[in-house]
Amino acid sequence: MAQNVSVFLGIWSIFVLVLIQESRPYSWDEWWTYDGISGPAFWGLINPEWSLCNKGRRQSPVNLEPKRLLYDRNLQPLHVDKHRVEGVLNNTGHGIVFTVANDTRHPVNISGGPLSYRYQFQEIHLHYGLFDNRGSEHTVDGYAFPAEIQIFGFNSQLYNNFSDALHRPQGVVAVSLLLQIGDQSNPTLRRFLDRLNEIKYNDEEIPIQPFSVRELMPDTKHYMTYEGSITMPACHETTSWIILNKPIYITKQQLISLRTLMQGDKRHSKAPLGNNFRPTQPLHHRPVRTNIDFNIQDHNNKNCPTMYRDIYYKANSWE
Repeated sequence: MAQNVSVFLGIWSIFVLVLIQESRPYSWDEWWTYDGISGPAFWGLINPEWSLCNKGRRQSPVNLEPKRLLYDRNLQPLHVDKHRVEGVLNNTGHGIVFTVANDTRHPVNISGGPLSYRYQFQEIHLHYGLFDNRGSEHTVDGYAFPAEIQIFGFNSQLYNNFSDALHRPQGVVAVSLLLQIGDQSNPTLRRFLDRLNEIKYNDEEIPIQPFSVRELMPDTKHYMTYEGSITMPACHETTSWIILNKPIYITKQQLISLRTLMQGDKRHSKAPLGNNFRPTQPLHHRPVRTNIDFNIQDHNNKNCPTMYRDIYYKANSWE
């Protein structure tokens, strides 16, 4: 019965889409949303090219379970270049996206960690909720954070640009920063959020002066990693995810400012931009590896390690 209802709703959504397409020149990229009949449950139904969104076996985001993390002693430290870049911050109608300037002379490279290639920084995406108990795409033991920043780069050793790499093997890396509410926010993050009133509506954009991507990241060498997908259509399964094991901070007032942003333009503002996160997807037996060594040596017997995964994990500060 539930399957029949799902099929019916899928057909109905396509019918509605046809009506919309005939009434105004929408493109597929404009039409998808994070709720309703154009939301995540229907992405793979409304456009055949997005079928992975519903049928893929390596989809993102996922719920990270500390007890199931696999320690991999071969994982290297993650390296992100420190030099500064500039670009444009845009309200896309789906979220807040920073895109690096095309004429950047010294691109920021992301390497090391679980990566076999060098990746060139391209975009930053911000996902957030309309309430404090939701907003992040990745969750930890079922716990959602109020926001998540995703730093994207493309494989510059194999592919020419980000668009090309999106649908190619080992094409993309995404470094995920989970955000927690605090009294003071990350200083680099403030440079983006202090000007939100200038991009309240869809397609509004502002230039961002040079900043260091590295300074946006928390001070930790620990991370979790798995192979997954882009979290919006077409859900290409080409992304190596690296989730850092320490949050950065955002203030309550900054979250309130984010929640005033809208999906539409000034004439048709539509709904608030928030809650722009895809629900977590099944792991389907994919390993989630980590460089957090949970082995704690017994002082009386150094050859007999014991495991205190939850305690050690909390010590690396999700809280």
